[in-house]
Amino acid sequence: MGGEAGVKVNISIDDKYEGTSITIESNEWTEELEEIVQFIKKGKTERLFGVVEDQTILLEPKEIDFVYAENRKVFAALSDRNIEIKMKLYEIEEVLSPHRFTRFSKSVIGNLNKIQRFELAFNGNLCVYFQSGNKEYITRSYVKKVKEKLEMGGTSDGK
Repeated sequence: MGGEAGVKVNISIDDKYEGTSITIESNEWTEELEEIVQFIKKGKTERLFGVVEDQTILLEPKEIDFVYAENRKVFAALSDRNIEIKMKLYEIEEVLSPHRFTRFSKSVIGNLNKIQRFELAFNGNLCVYFQSGNKEYITRSYVKKVKEKLEMGGTSDGK
């Protein structure tokens, strides 16, 4: 990875083109490229709906700190409450991955844009503190991937 100068984006808009074509040129296939391709293929992202009492509410990815599975149910942790989502964790991961969410453990997907700080736990896991005050753990086996994704960039406001 030495000598990597970031990603160059070239856009050409001209009447001679029919439709849109995207070309990616790289010396190696990376996880970042995989995410870009998945984002492009997905097009319009699906919506997440939460259930509160008898009401269904629309959840915005930027409002979610993390999503977790517990007792065969899946919940989105917002700054002030947890809301059940009637989907499987892997399905939610597909919907949220273009929004800088990544796996923290087998049962948790976290929003990288909402992290405030980390603390190393005694067992090698990382304790993640979110801007809202919520906290969750990244298990040892996922620490390296999370670190790589954080180093890839993007701003804390999701832009």
